[in-house]
Amino acid sequence: MKLYSIYHLQSIAHRVMGKYGFLSHFPRKVIKEVRHRHKEIPFRMAERSVRDLRNLLWSSIDNVDSFDLDQLIYCERSSLQEIRALVAIADVDVFVEKGSRIDKYAFHNGTSVYTGVQTFSMLPEKLSHDFSSLREGEDRLAIVIEFFVRKNGSVRSGEIYRAMVHNRAKLIYEPVGDWLEQKGLLPDEVASVADLEEQIRLQDEAAQRLQEFRRKNGALELETIEASPVINDGRVVDLVIRQKNRAHYLIENFMVAANGTMAQFLESQGVPMIQRVVREPEHWPRIVEVAASLGVDLPKEADPRALTDFLIRQRETDPEHFPDFSLTIVKLLGSAEYVCFQPGKQKYGHFGLAIKDYTHSTAPNRRYVDLVTQRLLKAVLKNKNSPYNKRELSQIADWCTDRDKAAKKVERFMGKVVASVLLKGREGEIFEAIVTGATEKGTFVRLLHPPAEGKVMYGEEGMEVGQKVRVRLIKLQPEKGFIDFERAEKMSRAFTKEDQEPQRFLPSRRKERKQLRRRRGWKQ
Repeated sequence: MKLYSIYHLQSIAHRVMGKYGFLSHFPRKVIKEVRHRHKEIPFRMAERSVRDLRNLLWSSIDNVDSFDLDQLIYCERSSLQEIRALVAIADVDVFVEKGSRIDKYAFHNGTSVYTGVQTFSMLPEKLSHDFSSLREGEDRLAIVIEFFVRKNGSVRSGEIYRAMVHNRAKLIYEPVGDWLEQKGLLPDEVASVADLEEQIRLQDEAAQRLQEFRRKNGALELETIEASPVINDGRVVDLVIRQKNRAHYLIENFMVAANGTMAQFLESQGVPMIQRVVREPEHWPRIVEVAASLGVDLPKEADPRALTDFLIRQRETDPEHFPDFSLTIVKLLGSAEYVCFQPGKQKYGHFGLAIKDYTHSTAPNRRYVDLVTQRLLKAVLKNKNSPYNKRELSQIADWCTDRDKAAKKVERFMGKVVASVLLKGREGEIFEAIVTGATEKGTFVRLLHPPAEGKVMYGEEGMEVGQKVRVRLIKLQPEKGFIDFERAEKMSRAFTKEDQEPQRFLPSRRKERKQLRRRRGWKQ
């Protein structure tokens, strides 16, 4: 049996990156250009208009393995029961000059790509992990977006300006989320910094206000499953599901508010920009049909408020199947895209977020559109002409939409590769699974453990999305990311995750195996 090390998986990832048009290695000329950059440059270039906010209690929350830190947050109570929020965004533009080799590479890829076995950064790590990263304990230049969160959760825009900031603590999603949800103790990283506990609680209060307001206005609350590989001694040993917690939603709510504030500011200045949009879903009638099958009547016209109420109901009544149900809705809603928006023209808005003004500006180390937005803003702050014309913005929007979709394809493919490697040697076993898709392209299931998804090649008749089934693993092709199943015996009862472990396909069933080989065309 062929064994797949982490290095083999990474070589597959490089091949897949090339297949979808990405560069997976930084050219020598790009690396050479990086070497001429110095982290002291921003301090020498800092203008008098740059505010010194290093004394504020800034902190970040991110994944444990993230080093390209793009945002810091600070909050304080204001008048009229408002909470003043400041979101500091890494000043990446100061290191990546428009038209430079680094910039051209970043534009070509358009985004960082996360494959689980290797991260392909949009920018060289010397920049994104060091010079431009808002690292703990470092002074950094940043763009600060200010807004005020009212008691009802609505947002009042404030100023946007350049500032010097200092990250007091790099916090991690899981322990902070567990603590906020009263499932864990106060993280040491929070306890070790004076007044940081009170600061994070205030940030959480603001985030809860923002989330409740968004919910009331129809922002969709979707929850899809993301599986990450567990690697030990250079080999994949498990797949674990990433669960969103309160810390994730804290950051998400602040970033939505900051991006909305940025879009409104640029529009007020009459600046053409790139917006992130999700148009009204073309497949709304199908969403209505899905709701009707569950006893819920949705309006004939697309209505985000009605849809979000439906989603909340589904989460409460059937939490186990909600991630798979969310995936169905996501597919019917259609993909998000970038478009060039000119102030005064028609707005497409973001249907999923239930807002009209939205751009991407909070992750310039990881997304090229955010870097472009940063340059547009800095031109306004300096009273200079826009560095991009409308034609250029339209081309960038189209290209980055394409790169965003391609990145998701790479990530999905590598997820299947990793899952098939993990299952290698377990052909013939019977697993418990949930049906995740049933279309003309085929029927797909996701195993309960490990959370691997594959296609049902035989016995799929009558399977419906959300149904629990038993399937037998019949074939694996890790290099192609193929995982093939057939339906096992029909279930006589409903089962739970706590039920028995997957059963071994016993050697004594030789006759059945020979019949299977003949039917599949396998060699005897």
